[in-house]
Amino acid sequence: MRNQAKSGYAARWAAAVMALSIGLPAMAQTQSAYVKPHTSWGAPDLQGFWTNASITHMTRPPGITSLVITAEQAKQLEAGDFNNRRLAADQKPTDQSVGAPEVGKLPANGNYNAFWWDPGSKVAQINGEYRSSWIVEPADGHIPYKARPQRPALARASTPARSAAPKPAKTKPAASANNPKPFVEPGPSYAPVRVRDLDAAAKSYEGPEARSLGERCLIGFGGTGGPVLNNVLYNNMYQIVQSPGYALILTEMVHDARIIPITHDRTRPDVIKPWLGDSIGWYEGDTLVVETRNVNPEQKGYISARGKLTERFTRIDDHVILYQFEVDDPDLYTSVWRGEMPLTTGTGGLYEYACHEGNYGLRDILQGARHKEAIGEPLELTADSE
Repeated sequence: MRNQAKSGYAARWAAAVMALSIGLPAMAQTQSAYVKPHTSWGAPDLQGFWTNASITHMTRPPGITSLVITAEQAKQLEAGDFNNRRLAADQKPTDQSVGAPEVGKLPANGNYNAFWWDPGSKVAQINGEYRSSWIVEPADGHIPYKARPQRPALARASTPARSAAPKPAKTKPAASANNPKPFVEPGPSYAPVRVRDLDAAAKSYEGPEARSLGERCLIGFGGTGGPVLNNVLYNNMYQIVQSPGYALILTEMVHDARIIPITHDRTRPDVIKPWLGDSIGWYEGDTLVVETRNVNPEQKGYISARGKLTERFTRIDDHVILYQFEVDDPDLYTSVWRGEMPLTTGTGGLYEYACHEGNYGLRDILQGARHKEAIGEPLELTADSE
């Protein structure tokens, strides 16, 4: 077996030398003339497992002004990335010389340690260019919201007490010129829209329907399933399956599935508003084009119920699909905005996302709220985006 391995290695080495003897220009020409695979019925073959895991995100990070950055800038972003640093810290051996922590000074826990997170560790590349954001237009790399979105204040909301001596709610100082409330550009939020209404915010703990859609295992956290695919902390894998009449995009996070009929008839009733929107698709040459409208109004993401998303999936080599998107939604934005994202070959297939099995979080959250009401404690609202 060892001799056979040596013989095979020698044969591959000889083949490589022979290829070089043909000349580098010919090799470069072969690489540039990528022949895209097709299905048995002639459609561009996009099938397989793909991932968008990366430290590149929808909008441009602070301090970066250009879409395309240098290799050195990419290394700096990777070195400073929170998850990369957290993983490196978690992988350090335990210092055996340090004794047990003092009572009351245990390090914060209660979440996954870094090993289980899989957000990606590298800046994304498209055609050899390092990209600082998925957004390519506007040129500043930020979402052109019509107005600064107003989020519900995450202050404590008092509820009717069930005990004789309710405790007073703690209040936070109001925002002022000397104490401005910081603005954070929001991403997709999958809380029910009614909970985002300031007057109804206290209903966040009324029942399961008041909790976020991801928490209820209905659709994925953070917009991973769309509309507009987005990379998140883990489960960034997708599976694409095609048939002559349909294309399926199965999302690893919370098992979202977009079943897209292939048709050139773009008319459809606006009364049907499913999770992730109503998508149809068609082929333009070697590109799958998908148009999505009629997003469920309970889903608060990048597209409103009257907005339109156009996506384009084009295979640019054996290991990369170029995913391009255009958001046209005058209800939310001052202009159309566009982006590009590489979907790269994924290995190992999709993990089952058993969201409900053994998940006591939703029950415990509501049970805790009922207990706080019973003893007269105020309920503190939680953020509406996972």
